[in-house]
Amino acid sequence: MSSRILTPDVIGIDAFMHNYASVLAQAEGQAVAVFANNAPAFYALSPARLAQLLALEAKLARPGSDVTLDERLYEEPASAPVAVPMGKFAMYPDWQPDADFQRLAALWGIALTQPVTAEELAAFTAYWQAEGRVFHHVQWQQKLARSVQISRASGGSATKRDINSLSEPDDQIPPGFRG
Repeated sequence: MSSRILTPDVIGIDAFMHNYASVLAQAEGQAVAVFANNAPAFYALSPARLAQLLALEAKLARPGSDVTLDERLYEEPASAPVAVPMGKFAMYPDWQPDADFQRLAALWGIALTQPVTAEELAAFTAYWQAEGRVFHHVQWQQKLARSVQISRASGGSATKRDINSLSEPDDQIPPGFRG
C-alpha cells in the first residue's frame, strides 16, 4: 500500500522516541513524518509550530463573509465585518448588501452609478420576503444589482402609456393605394 508523505523530514519511531527534542529542533518548525514498520504512523510538530497552525485554523474558522476577493482587486483596509448569515437563507427585513456593493456589482458586469437607495432596497426585500425563496448572500446581492439595473433603466426613460386613451385612426391614403 502506498502512502503520500507530506514532508521531506522522515524518521523511524525508535529514533524519534530516543531523542525527539533534537529531531523537532532540526526540522526548524516543519512537520516530521514518523514511521513505524515502514509505514507512516504520525506527524510530529514542535509546540511553536502547533500554536501557529491552531491560530491560523481559528482565524479561518470565523470568516467575516462568504465572499472572498483577490487581494489585487481590493486594496482598501477592511472595515469591521458585517454579520452575514452563512449558507442559504430567506430574505428578511433588515438584510443589507455589503459595504462595497457597487464595486461587486461592477465585477458582475452591472455598472451602478449611484448607491442603492433605501426605497430600492425596501422594495427588493419586500418582494423577496413574500416569495420565500432561499439564496446565499452573494446571490441575493446579484439579484439586487440586476433588479436595480432594470428598474433604473426603465424608470425615467420612457413615458407611461395611458391605457384608457383611444388612438386616432389615420385617414390619409398612401400614394399608390386606391381609396
